[in-house]
Amino acid sequence: MRFMVIMKASEESEASQLPTTEMLAEMGKFNEELVRAGVLLAGEGLTSSADGARVRFAGNAEPTVIDGPFAETKELVAGFWILQVKSKEEVIEWVKRVPNTDGAHHEIEIRRIAEAEDFGDNLTPELREAEEKLRAEAAKNA
Repeated sequence: MRFMVIMKASEESEASQLPTTEMLAEMGKFNEELVRAGVLLAGEGLTSSADGARVRFAGNAEPTVIDGPFAETKELVAGFWILQVKSKEEVIEWVKRVPNTDGAHHEIEIRRIAEAEDFGDNLTPELREAEEKLRAEAAKNA
């Protein structure tokens, strides 16, 4: 099973405060553990929402673009990992080990990534084949 582990933003991350050298070193060690365990597929930190935008869709109207920054810090994402593990319990155990060297209050959300089987009969063999071709092409861009 694949899970997205979502590090929620904080006042500090939204203020573009750089992590300390200690925090970067501890996170590097944690990421090394994930790699050695063979569970890390991807992981990235994100810049503050001031660098971002939202595109809002409302029915048939033209999409609306809203530039950051965005007000609700606790609803924003500061970074993520994609982990491949055997169960939700296993990913929870990994997340409980995320370094918190600054002693601040952080929230991490865990969401399972949908697999082809989750779409049932709606994902026809033709659609599945097209999806697999797209993924192969996208992998060339990585």
